[in-house]
Amino acid sequence: MPRYFLVVALMCLLGLIVLWRAGYIMFVERDFWLEAGKHYVRTNRTLPATRGNILADDGQVLAASIPEYKMFMDFMSWEKKDTARRDREQHWRDSVLTADLPAIAAGMKRLFPEIDTEEFIAHMKEGRRRKSHHWPVYPKRVTYIQYCEVKKLPLFSFSANKGGFHVEDFQTRKNPYGRLAARTIGDLYKGIDSARCGIELSFDSILRGKPGSYRRQKVRGRFIPFVERPAVNGLDVQTTLNVNMQDICEKALGDKLKELKAEMGVCILMEVATGDIKAITSLTRQADGNYRETWPYAVSGLYEPGSVFKPMSFMVAMDDGYLKTTDQVDVGNGIREMYGRFMRDHNWRSGGYGVLTVPQVLQKSSNIGVSHFIDKFYHEQPEKFVDGLYRIGVAEDLKVPIPGAAKPRIRRPLPDGSNWSRTALPWMSIGYETQLPPLSTLNFYNGVANGGKLLRPRLVKAILKDGQVVREFPVTVLREQMAKPEVVKDIQDMLESVVSVGLGKKAGSPQFHASGKTGTAQIWTKAGFSSQYLVSFAGYFPSEKPLYSCIVCIQKHAPASGGTQCGPVFRRVAEMVMAQRFNTDYSAARDTLHVSAPVVCDGNLTAAAEALSSLGVTYTARFESPTGEIVWGSTETLDNSVEMKRDETQADIMPDLEGYGLRDAVFRLEKMGLRVKATGVGRVTKQSLRPGEKITRGETVELTLDLPKGARRKAAAPATTTGTKPKAAPTSGRDTTQKRDSVKHH
Repeated sequence: MPRYFLVVALMCLLGLIVLWRAGYIMFVERDFWLEAGKHYVRTNRTLPATRGNILADDGQVLAASIPEYKMFMDFMSWEKKDTARRDREQHWRDSVLTADLPAIAAGMKRLFPEIDTEEFIAHMKEGRRRKSHHWPVYPKRVTYIQYCEVKKLPLFSFSANKGGFHVEDFQTRKNPYGRLAARTIGDLYKGIDSARCGIELSFDSILRGKPGSYRRQKVRGRFIPFVERPAVNGLDVQTTLNVNMQDICEKALGDKLKELKAEMGVCILMEVATGDIKAITSLTRQADGNYRETWPYAVSGLYEPGSVFKPMSFMVAMDDGYLKTTDQVDVGNGIREMYGRFMRDHNWRSGGYGVLTVPQVLQKSSNIGVSHFIDKFYHEQPEKFVDGLYRIGVAEDLKVPIPGAAKPRIRRPLPDGSNWSRTALPWMSIGYETQLPPLSTLNFYNGVANGGKLLRPRLVKAILKDGQVVREFPVTVLREQMAKPEVVKDIQDMLESVVSVGLGKKAGSPQFHASGKTGTAQIWTKAGFSSQYLVSFAGYFPSEKPLYSCIVCIQKHAPASGGTQCGPVFRRVAEMVMAQRFNTDYSAARDTLHVSAPVVCDGNLTAAAEALSSLGVTYTARFESPTGEIVWGSTETLDNSVEMKRDETQADIMPDLEGYGLRDAVFRLEKMGLRVKATGVGRVTKQSLRPGEKITRGETVELTLDLPKGARRKAAAPATTTGTKPKAAPTSGRDTTQKRDSVKHH
């Protein structure tokens, strides 16, 4: 029992002590702890993640986040409690600022020429007068390089705690290639990490990463950051775009648009075997007359395609077994009435084409010919024709990862025919009554070039983390066979003939064969047909083994012709792309029948040995050369190497300078104390003092130079010694019995 009371008494005593201490802190030490709390402040902040890069097909950076900085000055000491320390720090900071402010202003003027030094000094003094802790030094953001240069200026070079100069860093999105593929790549809203369009928007969640968090804890007047959750940086997106090909397409299209003063143009380049989009551009005329990418018309523009649709109509009819390449049609004088409307060919004013075969219908792009066949076969069953278009993949949703990409619109006839007319089928067969984005049109031609294998266009091929693939987007096959193989082959032959003998001649190249189809369509608006036309050319190259497919579309006023206005753009793109594929390895053209070693002139053998070593040429040096010493002598070019021999002439004896260059000859003779007078151009062929004569310092030597006429080569097998420096080779005396030619040359 006494033990129990003892324990209870101790616990009660301990409780009383705790209560007394708490009361003492709350009432007696209250002011002290309130002041101390001001020195330990904790705030939570978001730690932003670094946005991932967008890359080209070969890894070149198309869009990247780089740091930019806003610069500030803290004029005041943060010390609150220790007044002596605060006064000491403030006096030092003010003294340095006053003494170095002119130098700082001059340095800022040098880095940023628009700065006025007097205004800058007044601005900084105003910040000091206001006792600012966060006074802007420069109103704009600066790059990392500029920031590093500013940090070298007086006072700014000290740490933020000591000198007061500090920055806020921002992640800014930059495109190293400027406006190249700007709308496809996309961009961010200014000042915030929020995607606005393009791949930046489609893959925003992947590029953005996950932000972390950190706390800023104020300890004795200083904020110290402590990371609580690290940020997860965004992943990189690798596209199929090729920088060079994109530049080719933009330049070729832009030049043509300026020439035609057109409203808008599209150019897309695809790789046949993979469906990779190597280049895609949509240029629109701006108020200043220049052309820029402002909207992705290549994937979002729904246009009646015009005559580039005709091969699709023929493929359906041929695959259904209705149409053969040997069939004929009489298009008459180029104008025909069809169900109350007139169908016209482009040459109806000049009398028409008369009788045409199926290939000639495409070559001449006859509206009457195409509509005649399609209406003949499908007038009573238009749904079968439309089903055929869906079957060959024309209406496929390509799911391109660009915001705003549109699906093709091909109208199906309703069972009651309420949405169909007798003229719908004829006009649909020639590219009206339907709406296709240019990419869908090109994808059909890419399938034809690929032997009937229809692929989904691919714009992004991989997601990368630290250079390693974490997700791959494989090639997607939409149709293993668009139509029967023989049908695809017939379409290929007809498209090749359009360029070789038809209206697409302007798209052809003398360097290789190309295939394709021209197109011209009047643009329809709510008020009816407008004065604008969409001219186009779609095709592929080379015809025999297609590598790339390409479509060019231009919106413009009359006159309009797809062959003469878009064909040259197609040709320019095709020729420049094919030129890049030429083999630049010239080793196969190396001359193996003649000596490959260079001819080396007599003179400075030390310099010659260094040059030969850097070129990887085998040489034999029959002398020793202490480091830095110039060795004079002669050379012989053998079959596969160069042999060099030292000139053992004594210092007071005239050397044999025949074959020397003027620089080596003058340098050697002046080192011997002689004066030199030279005439002619080339190498030394004559000298006034004969070799072996005793010389007198100060006398003049006349040298005659002439252009090289030949070079001595020796057919004997070379010595086996190979070196990079002369001292590694054996020595021997000069062979004075061998007759020397007059000149050696490169």
